[in-house]
Amino acid sequence: MASYRRFRPRLAPKALLGRIETAAFERPALPGQVVDAVLRFHDQAEAQGAGRTLLRLSEKRLRQPEVKKALGKLAARAANVAIVWDEDESQIIRVLEAA
Repeated sequence: MASYRRFRPRLAPKALLGRIETAAFERPALPGQVVDAVLRFHDQAEAQGAGRTLLRLSEKRLRQPEVKKALGKLAARAANVAIVWDEDESQIIRVLEAA
């Protein structure tokens, strides 16, 4: 019977730990408030085929008082959000945010 040892992941040498780069800027997760506002107030809808639609807020719509009130400080971030919506299932397929 062959002997074995339990798997233990190797730790990175301390010399390498100082050189590992981290992201200079990491954006926090997209709040549900933004997704909700895009679903409720979208004014741009582009058919993607297979019953799916891309929903967005236009710059003009973002300036309207009801949208400003719903989004508050997140209005600028909502300008970069698009939602792929499935018309047949009435559900979100994917939420996209431009960098």
